[in-house]
Amino acid sequence: MSTNDLNKLIDFAIEQEHAAYEFYKSASEKVSNPGVKQLFQELAQDEKGHANLLEMYRNNEAVAELFKREVADYKITETQDLPELSINMKPADAIAIAMKRELAAAELYRSLAENAINQREREAMMNLANMEMGHKHKLENAFVEIGYPEVF
Repeated sequence: MSTNDLNKLIDFAIEQEHAAYEFYKSASEKVSNPGVKQLFQELAQDEKGHANLLEMYRNNEAVAELFKREVADYKITETQDLPELSINMKPADAIAIAMKRELAAAELYRSLAENAINQREREAMMNLANMEMGHKHKLENAFVEIGYPEVF
């Protein structure tokens, strides 16, 4: 794969991070619960930071080391239904939406890795999947820390 092809994939990943930023920013403006609003605002800023990190990755592949760590997968996300975004949503529902989005992003990158035409592309996509799994892991920890939905 040429550097140009890899850069196209990184550009795609950056676009995905920008889309996630826009989603969380918009969601923060639509909810009334101050805790949920703050959570979505923090997630929006995280996504902006991820886009910046990917920009650094495009310019210096050594940054890929930041994505390589394996992350424990508690599979909490998979046990939750996808709630609807609503103005009065509970914090647990907001986290469930975010967990589902991060899982979907990781699955997208895994799929791209499975269909990669060479090892360099496969590694780049798996690194991005690992980054998304790290986001999912962080959200699952938050979900557990605030308690399961039954307590809200």
